[in-house]
Amino acid sequence: MTRIQVGDGFGDFSLKSHTEATVDTAALPGKKILLSFHPLAWTEVCARQMQSLEANVDDFRKLNTVPLGLSVDSVPCKKAWATNLGIEKVDLLADFWPHGGLAARLGLFIDKLGFSERANVILDEKRNAVFVKVYPLRELPDIHEVLDYLKK
Repeated sequence: MTRIQVGDGFGDFSLKSHTEATVDTAALPGKKILLSFHPLAWTEVCARQMQSLEANVDDFRKLNTVPLGLSVDSVPCKKAWATNLGIEKVDLLADFWPHGGLAARLGLFIDKLGFSERANVILDEKRNAVFVKVYPLRELPDIHEVLDYLKK
């Protein structure tokens, strides 16, 4: 599948959160959405990436943006991990079944590894991609780069 590009429309989706609730982006009208993909829970760089979302959640809210952390891990795995990391305000979504389905729709799933790229995708209020960046798997995304983009 072709990787999502700036300007591409995407539409809404729903996935289960670590809280066991379903997050449906159609229930977030007028909000921008940050999709912050990480390969796997319980890994150091992924933990720091999700903690950076949590640490900046108030800034995201001020910028009319809902940050979402996503990986192919299951809901029970995400729930235990969120508890371990102290994630309380950001939904960590389970792109578990179909395995990596959302990542695949965005062209971010790595078939040979069975998980997604490390990436940040910002969808605007109309669910068009306005920011897309894929990072090396071992690199922590710079959260300030995303916040600075949202501020402009």
